[in-house]
Amino acid sequence: MKLYLDPGHGGVDPGAQGNGLNEKDITLAIALKIRTIILNDYENVQVKMSRTSDTTQSLSQRSSAANAWNADFFLAIHINSADSSAQGYEDFIYNGLTDSSKASKYQDIIHSEVIKVNQLKDRGQKKANFHVIRETKMPSLLTENGFISNKHDAELMKDSSWQQRVAQGHVNGIAKAFNLKRKATKETPKTTTTTPKTTQTTTKTVYTVYVGSYKSKENAQDRVAELKNKSIKSSIVSTKISGDTWYRVKVASYTTNANAEKRLKEIEKAGYDDAFIITEKTSTTTTKSVTQKPVTSTSNPATAKPTTSTSSSTSTSTSTNTTPSNSPKDTPIIANPGQFTILGPTFLSPEQMDQFVKKVNPNAPELGQFYQTYGKYYGIRGDVAFAQAIHETDYFRFTGVVNPGQNNYAGIGATGGETRGASFKNEEEGVLAQLQHLYAYATTKPLPNQYPLVDPRFQLVDRGSAPTWTALNGKWAVPGTTYGQMILNLYEKMIHAG
Repeated sequence: MKLYLDPGHGGVDPGAQGNGLNEKDITLAIALKIRTIILNDYENVQVKMSRTSDTTQSLSQRSSAANAWNADFFLAIHINSADSSAQGYEDFIYNGLTDSSKASKYQDIIHSEVIKVNQLKDRGQKKANFHVIRETKMPSLLTENGFISNKHDAELMKDSSWQQRVAQGHVNGIAKAFNLKRKATKETPKTTTTTPKTTQTTTKTVYTVYVGSYKSKENAQDRVAELKNKSIKSSIVSTKISGDTWYRVKVASYTTNANAEKRLKEIEKAGYDDAFIITEKTSTTTTKSVTQKPVTSTSNPATAKPTTSTSSSTSTSTSTNTTPSNSPKDTPIIANPGQFTILGPTFLSPEQMDQFVKKVNPNAPELGQFYQTYGKYYGIRGDVAFAQAIHETDYFRFTGVVNPGQNNYAGIGATGGETRGASFKNEEEGVLAQLQHLYAYATTKPLPNQYPLVDPRFQLVDRGSAPTWTALNGKWAVPGTTYGQMILNLYEKMIHAG
């Protein structure tokens, strides 16, 4: 499927303006997020954009480029403006089309998905004679994502997490309209295990399918009852996220991602679009070597105690609810910081990352989704990279030489003194640069080319010279003899937050 994204306006054309915002900036932010999500989560998708930065493009340049590429779908992202009382979301197809056209059918699906998540008043599905939906040869849709002239809508637009939700809504609609196949979750590489061979602790990956996550237990109970009526067994799992209790509705756990994905699709077909998979590690302790020791039975309890986390030795007795040992707080095990690799899975959710940092800095940007997305793509521990950003920016308060407007969360190029280092055009690009810089240190493999290289110092890195976080000591931070250890200490605080 070939998707052509058109962020409205740009360059010398700011588009609509109001409440301190320019339409061109909001449309670009949403479109970039749409590209990131759909390329990361779905197979056989190609994306081109009329612009990926603040450049000027005429209407004819946009439609001609999409036609020349033979795109399957053209999506124009816009923001509305009128008097201050007007508000809400609406979308348009060309007014020369019938209600039975492909564009109209796609509009039905995408409109429904976007309105589920965007917190905006539904102004309906409409038709118009706009150039980009008239002159494009493929089915086309133009979405108007709120009114920049309305205080309520504009406040939402300023929030990067709202932009992310709107982008996700568009992607959900496109995926349904074109029957896109979701990518399989990557298996954890064998080389990323962090438990030394000399210990008795072993871990395995578990893939758990959930159907909804709620702050209200009553809402979770309603979902369980609803699923029961559809002959789907489920249970409620409680978890702590930064002190708040959340109730997840669990359907099943699997030892293979393929089985979990199969079950997820079944749940989605049953009408639940809020189902998701969490990949977790469970820990168990082997007592075989202990029982073989020629000691009396009265001494066994003492000799059988593990030297690592006590939670791993009580996996059959520490929990009486439906989640014996799959809470993210139990994983991963950092038995030896010197062996904890940069490459590996991301355990914490975007919400857990964002809520952790907001306990210290309530004004911190919500970047967790970017660290999860790019961490997954590059095979890097995105949540540990988030801990690195916390360390570098002092919980995104930027008390050093780097300022917030640089979107430089890892101090790239800030080599000392008053040297402020690199600047990036938006939050997403700043996170992308950090993950690419980590990739350069972690491996000698070529950088995957789905995303453009935005790290200006990628080529200056001694490739593969720091496969572990502590190996960054003296490299990322000079002299920085405990740089990696400080990052991992922060990460462990994140793991055990609650």
